[in-house]
Amino acid sequence: MSRKSVIALVLAPTVVLAAQSTLYSMVTPACSAQTRLELHLAAAVALAVVLVMAVVAFGESSLRRGEPTSHDSDEAHGAVPGRFLGSCALAVASLSALVILAMWFALWVLSPCLP
Repeated sequence: MSRKSVIALVLAPTVVLAAQSTLYSMVTPACSAQTRLELHLAAAVALAVVLVMAVVAFGESSLRRGEPTSHDSDEAHGAVPGRFLGSCALAVASLSALVILAMWFALWVLSPCLP
């Protein structure tokens, strides 16, 4: 089991929740200052962090694609769970990136000063 995959599997949804909390807490100051720059910056940073996790998870899942030399070796028993964990981490990180993009799209469309 790879630590990088576990980190991407656990931290990507955590980054999404932290981004949602951060964006929600920054709405009132953004409305009073009549600027959305800080909101867009927070969303961009969260998206960049999640995309880095997705790239790392993709690397973990694709590195293990080679077939082991023997089916009875330790490599054969460790490759499938590691590849599965890497693929799951890639799926979770990709879904997290889509959620951040959806929240960011709402920032572009809606004003933070709506009643």
